Amino acid sequence: MRRQDELRRAHVASTIWFVLAVGYILVLTLRQAGVKWWVVFSLSGHGVLIAAVLVSLYLFAIFRGISSSQKVLVEHPLTSSTYYAVFYVLTPFLGGAAGCLGMIGAHGVGQFFLGVAMGTLGVTFVVWVILDPVIGLLELLLPPSRKHRLVRLAEARAERERKQKERERLLAQVLAEEDSQRRGWAEMFEPQAQRLAGLLEEGATDPQQAEREAVGIGVMAWQAGGLSCMQEVRDTAIAICKHNGKDKAVADYLSFWWDGIGNWRATPLGGRS
Repeated sequence: MRRQDELRRAHVASTIWFVLAVGYILVLTLRQAGVKWWVVFSLSGHGVLIAAVLVSLYLFAIFRGISSSQKVLVEHPLTSSTYYAVFYVLTPFLGGAAGCLGMIGAHGVGQFFLGVAMGTLGVTFVVWVILDPVIGLLELLLPPSRKHRLVRLAEARAERERKQKERERLLAQVLAEEDSQRRGWAEMFEPQAQRLAGLLEEGATDPQQAEREAVGIGVMAWQAGGLSCMQEVRDTAIAICKHNGKDKAVADYLSFWWDGIGNWRATPLGGRS
């Protein structure tokens, strides 16, 4: 854990050094092209913001890769080693050191700093963009790496299939339990559903009495199985009404009679919410 923290800190420092080197080269190039300082400063404000965002995203990706050890040691014997990780994160500093050695005897401080910045940029580009992907590809071409990768991918595919089958089994089990529960409610509340159907047909003659009986049945259904049980009883009563030739609009009575029982809420369409 301590080693990972040290790598993170070193990578932050090397990335900041790399950004400073690129910024120095950019500013010097603009000045040599005749761009005024006030233009350079106005552009640098936006450039610093963009660079900060890009560096933050880059560091997040690098930190995640370092902390989670995504590379498999068997498949990447070199790039997954600690020595290579140290070399990788210190590349900008190594490039700067190479630039310092190359600029020994240079005339002028500006020329010296330019050489250091160019060394940082060149070495970092070669290592991070060219060398590292090539080494990773060569590692994957090794026979032990290829064999291990095939086995790992096959195991991962089998694990995904196992999890998918497990999810399907659990879903089928839940659906079967719900169906069994609905059938049990239908059998348990069949007399009440018959009575609700009668109340829906006769509600216009004595609406207050019909509402009182319907509310009592709704409370029983809520206590037995909550909102799902109430819906099942309601659907059964409506099905009985339809079988008896009554109009579909009778469903509105139950919706409003049961409004406020448990989680049941009446809707303008006569359903529930």
